[in-house]
Amino acid sequence: ELSYRFRDPSRGEIIVFRSPVDPSSCYIKRIIGLPGETVEIKDGVVKIYTEQGAIVLNEKSYLPEDIKTPGNLKISLEKDQYFVLGDNRTRSYDSRKFGPLPKENIIGRVYLRAWPLYLSAKIEAPVY
Repeated sequence: ELSYRFRDPSRGEIIVFRSPVDPSSCYIKRIIGLPGETVEIKDGVVKIYTEQGAIVLNEKSYLPEDIKTPGNLKISLEKDQYFVLGDNRTRSYDSRKFGPLPKENIIGRVYLRAWPLYLSAKIEAPVY
């Protein structure tokens, strides 16, 4: 829970957070959009609009090539809001459903996958 007391969450990091709809439930998702950005999902492609311009996310390091992000939306994030997506894009309950995630709901960053044991590994955020 200390990981974000000293710095803000970054794009690509996997986080644990309280649901904005039901605070008694926690979820694990990947940060896609940061405060002040606009996230667009169209034709299976995730595009981020920043002050520097638009970027198309290269998600090949964590999504199989045949996985496309379903949905069509465009959402602008306010101060202290994040856009999160699950890596299981076709079945994930994420910001496409519940909207922007307030920073105050973030519990912390996921550093380690511990189960199942044969898949245990340190989790690194991708470089976009």
